[in-house]
Amino acid sequence: MDEAAQRRIAELEAELAARDARIAELEQQVAKLIERLGQNSGNSSKPPSSDPPGARGQRTGKRSKGKRRGGQPGHRGSRRTQLPVDRVDDIVDFFPSHCEHCCEALPKTPDPNARRYQFTELPAFEPHTTEYRRHGVHCPGCSAKTWAPYDPDKIPRSPFGPRLMGAVALLTGVYHLSRRRAIQLLADLVGVRISLGAVSAVEARVSEAVAPVVEEACAHVANAAVKHTDGTSWLQAGVMLSLWTIATACATVFKIVANGRADTLKPLYGKLRGILVSDRATALNFWAMDRRQICWAHLLRKFVSFTERDGPAGQFGRELLQYTGILFEYWTDYREGKLTREVLRAWMAPVREQFEALLERAVEAKILGVSGSCLDMLEHRAALWTFVDREGVEPTNNHAERELRAFVLWRKRSFGTQSERGNRFAERLMTIAHTARKQGKNVLEFLTACCVARLDGGAHPSLFERQRLAA
Repeated sequence: MDEAAQRRIAELEAELAARDARIAELEQQVAKLIERLGQNSGNSSKPPSSDPPGARGQRTGKRSKGKRRGGQPGHRGSRRTQLPVDRVDDIVDFFPSHCEHCCEALPKTPDPNARRYQFTELPAFEPHTTEYRRHGVHCPGCSAKTWAPYDPDKIPRSPFGPRLMGAVALLTGVYHLSRRRAIQLLADLVGVRISLGAVSAVEARVSEAVAPVVEEACAHVANAAVKHTDGTSWLQAGVMLSLWTIATACATVFKIVANGRADTLKPLYGKLRGILVSDRATALNFWAMDRRQICWAHLLRKFVSFTERDGPAGQFGRELLQYTGILFEYWTDYREGKLTREVLRAWMAPVREQFEALLERAVEAKILGVSGSCLDMLEHRAALWTFVDREGVEPTNNHAERELRAFVLWRKRSFGTQSERGNRFAERLMTIAHTARKQGKNVLEFLTACCVARLDGGAHPSLFERQRLAA
């Protein structure tokens, strides 16, 4: 074979090698795209609201079990409870006129066990408006006109009272009505006329009124023994920001920040006290790993995505799912009182050992998209089992995700905020609403009290009065 033929053969072999490499690269890209196309809330971190129509019944663990809709046999159910007597406005008594056996006339004797029926109606709302007038009087001697002095202690600086301001903030900042919708509701329901500019001004006043209370909530979550955290995106005038929540059993705080980097997030958590429950976000690695709990619900969804692959990846996914199922079964038994903490620790010890060994085998297998994830889980191994040893720690971050859900839906409807002031209003009002409900407080009454304190210069109310009394 001459030299020219050998060169041609070498060129063809190089072209074939390059083509094979290109085909392999494209196959990997196609596999990634197919995987992304199949992502949903059951096999990724995507929220349920991103699932397409009809996907609810296809989610893992959500398939029909042959049960009819509604309450199942043995379910206690719930019903509207009657108001106590001291909260009833009017009482109408009915007495029998005669005995149904002997027809004898009966006295009107009250029965302590009378059968009660309650009828509730809304009164016709009429806003109460007070007009303050400063009169100008002409002097009979010199005819000069003198006006009554303006006294800011007697004439309100705002045309709206504290309860009305609280109601406006409740509609736009808690129930997430648009300002125009809030204006329509106030006009239709209570007969109050208010402009768009006035709504914006009221939001600013209420935001300033609740600022000290929000700081109190921030201090409370910073000192909590166990806290849950999660983040998502937020929009300000089309610019992508980051929204984070820090939630405990007694309080929830929301913060809108410039980005989700570690140096931005770290100041939100104070002195880094207690156990932090979260996902595996690298931005949270400033927290000591042995004082964290990684969310097993996130791991579960990752393992589900493994099972949807062919070959060794699917096999690893199925085995990892089996161990995760055992983990949640033991945890459920513990929460229901079937296991003690000591038994839970003993039963989880072999699960932990075998689960981590399986992750190590998956890393050694060098499977694209699987081995890297398993290596990252092993790097978080100190934070996988905190719930086994520490009281009050859950294996999932569902609490923070549920708290964040309302904000996510608000973002989808409103496309975020338009200014820094809007960000502060949104995070403060949502912090007040979620924390007040955890404390058993009426949100409107609390907002009204904050506005009263702001207008009168008095001490602001506390969200944590019960904790103060207990202390």
